[in-house]
Amino acid sequence: MPAGAEAPGDDADMARAGFWQSSPPGSLYDYIRVAAFSLDSGGRVEQWSERAAEFFGVPAAEAIGRDPIDAFAPAEVRGRAHHRMAEILDGREWNGLLPYRDPAGGQGLAEVYVMPADGGALCVAVDVAALRQIETDLAASQAVFGQSPMGFVLFDVRLRLIRVNDRFAEVFGRPADTHPGRGPHDFLSRVEADRLTAALRQVLETGDPVLDMPLVGTVPGDPARRRWAISLYRLHSNSGRPIGVAGLAVDVTGRQRAEREAAHARRNLALLNEAGSRIGTSLDLETTARELLDVAVPHFCDLASVDLYQALLSGAEELTGTSDGSGELRRVAFASAVSDAPVVMAGDDDVNPGDGPVSVGAVHRYRFSSASARALRTAQPQVIDGESGHDLRTPLVQSTLVVPMVARDTVLGLVQFSRAKGSEPFTGRDRMLAEELAARAAIFLDNARLYRREHERALILQRSLLPPDDPEAAGLDIACRYLPGSMETEVGGDWFDVIELPGHRTALVVGDVMGRGLRAAVAMGELRTAVRTLAMLDLEPAEVLTALDEVASGLGAPSAGRSRRSKETSDADLGEVYLATAVYAVYDSVTRRCTIANAGHLPPVVVEPGEQPMLLELPKGVPLGVGGEPFEETEVQLADGSLLALYTDGLVESRNHPLDEGLDAFRNSLADSGRPLEDVCDHVLATLDTAHGEDDIALLMARVEGLPADHVGDWRLEPQLTSVAKARELARGQLLAWDLEELVDTTELLVSELVTNALRHGYGDIRLRLLLDRTLVCEVWDSALVQPRRRRARDTDEGGRGLQLVAMLSRSWGSRRTHRGKTVWFELALRASASGSAGPSVDDLLNMF
Repeated sequence: MPAGAEAPGDDADMARAGFWQSSPPGSLYDYIRVAAFSLDSGGRVEQWSERAAEFFGVPAAEAIGRDPIDAFAPAEVRGRAHHRMAEILDGREWNGLLPYRDPAGGQGLAEVYVMPADGGALCVAVDVAALRQIETDLAASQAVFGQSPMGFVLFDVRLRLIRVNDRFAEVFGRPADTHPGRGPHDFLSRVEADRLTAALRQVLETGDPVLDMPLVGTVPGDPARRRWAISLYRLHSNSGRPIGVAGLAVDVTGRQRAEREAAHARRNLALLNEAGSRIGTSLDLETTARELLDVAVPHFCDLASVDLYQALLSGAEELTGTSDGSGELRRVAFASAVSDAPVVMAGDDDVNPGDGPVSVGAVHRYRFSSASARALRTAQPQVIDGESGHDLRTPLVQSTLVVPMVARDTVLGLVQFSRAKGSEPFTGRDRMLAEELAARAAIFLDNARLYRREHERALILQRSLLPPDDPEAAGLDIACRYLPGSMETEVGGDWFDVIELPGHRTALVVGDVMGRGLRAAVAMGELRTAVRTLAMLDLEPAEVLTALDEVASGLGAPSAGRSRRSKETSDADLGEVYLATAVYAVYDSVTRRCTIANAGHLPPVVVEPGEQPMLLELPKGVPLGVGGEPFEETEVQLADGSLLALYTDGLVESRNHPLDEGLDAFRNSLADSGRPLEDVCDHVLATLDTAHGEDDIALLMARVEGLPADHVGDWRLEPQLTSVAKARELARGQLLAWDLEELVDTTELLVSELVTNALRHGYGDIRLRLLLDRTLVCEVWDSALVQPRRRRARDTDEGGRGLQLVAMLSRSWGSRRTHRGKTVWFELALRASASGSAGPSVDDLLNMF
């Protein structure tokens, strides 16, 4: 019978007997099948409740007045049942199991309780199957509540505890039987209790479960917080009415700790991966330090700084003061995620107490007793915080790790990692990560230091082999520039040279050794020396490059004493280093002709007055060191005011644009070449964005200023003895016309000697030429190929002293081959002061002989 329903018949009697009262909400009748009825003195059904009608499937109208055995008992048990009924009518109590037919026609088993009463009996029947299920459920519930490692809790509709298991009670520090009747605020903090109360109301009102809600609790006497994940769901009676909320709580303290450690490990691994990709992209020390802080802040710490030894930054060979931590340091980088203004680091007070933060760029020393100095001395990390005994005068910083930067057993500096107050303190795992970050940065810093040292050595070598900044040449205005590559690129083998040749001629050369580094600079020096030596032999440009090609091939050849393995390695290495390109040009200031030969180099640019710049069309030739191919010459006539520009590929070639585009830009930058030559060089470098620093740049520019016609005296003499006197007369007249009277006597004597030698040892017409520029040059041509040779004359010799006179009275002298013979020449300074000494007079020398 439904809760609250009344049974038919004498309700007052049944109520007095305690059977027909209304069932309270959530009573036992919601969970078991029970029926009650009464019998009269004759054993007939007297009262038959609705629950009985529902239980047996027999309505009251059919049951009342009938024998109950006949009403619901199966036929096969009715005989024994009637025997028991006779005993009951005699006043005996009875209970037992009795089969019955349920409303669906199936057979059930009921436990029947019969109690005699005033000439009849009261009967209660309970379905045995429902009882057994309740027993099973109670046993299972008791096992779960008593043995489960998870916390179980039941709340009623007023959000009061009905029951908790031992695990839940253990965490909150009270026995399980003391929890019923308490609310969330009795065992949780106010914030956590409010959260749980709101969740309970939500579940009770909506029926929607709440899963894995985080909850924090503490055990009395234990400050450690326990973290739970609680799931809530609504409980219903068999009729579907909400009767409370059940909760299943799982202790996730250990799991969250493991998750935090795993997340920490993943973060550290990601940080190391980021450090590997971001630190060391540059060979600049300061840049590497900043890259380290970019990785560390804010992902690892809130503030950080890097101090490097001053000796390291200045490029000193030895890092003095690093073994005892006494050396000067410079702060090269600082980063902060908590303040835009400079912040006092934990170690800054160990520099100058009370003086504020150490600024970037400041040079300082740490006190000997400080943790920073100890880290530098011992090469071991130090911790600066309140627990370490260090008085933190920085209110912003909670703790600091001072980590030395060590590479190849040498301390290069230190890095400070600091965390602000409110952040998690550094752990042992953090310390290991800090050491790894500092070690990686130290390797890159040491590589940058070694590279900088090698780069500076190569640069010093390269600069020492280049000509002076203001070279001079007869009939040419010279301007040159050399720009080394950036620190990120190794020194290349670019070079240029301006070589004065006899007869007011000038050799202009630009070259580029393929390869980089110190060996490329050394190879460049060797090739430049070879060029100057070959130029002094006054060879034609093609002959110079041919000889230089053999020199370059010899430089790359391994020595005979090397092993086969080292020979193969050397061949592989030197084959690249000792290949070179070059342009060699000889300009004659008298004829204004320029003879050029090219060995695989970019062609020169010529700008004629009033014309557009153009690339000279030259046979390109093969690079020096390849061998096997001849070099060709090209002769061009240059007018006064013409501009000749020689350069290396670093000026026009870049990975950002094609070579043709760079050449076009170079030509366009020379369009306005009428300005002073130094300004033209500056304009070219400014226009062509040479700041990329990918390669060295050599630029050599020459503006033609040929010798005026009145500065040249040129005569032909017949091969006769009278030509000696005529030569002296011509020379005297020309010098007097040039107002060089003080040089007349010396010039007459030396001209006489050269013309006499041409008559004696040569044949054909004799040519005499005097050239006036910064010096006076005298040249004598004849058709003989035999070169004059200076020898020491003995006292008994009648001749052999002419060339000795030439060598002693002239500034320099020499001879060179020509297409049809040879030329012997000497040079005189225009004034005595030009050579620094007046030298012996003609009379003094004649007396010596």
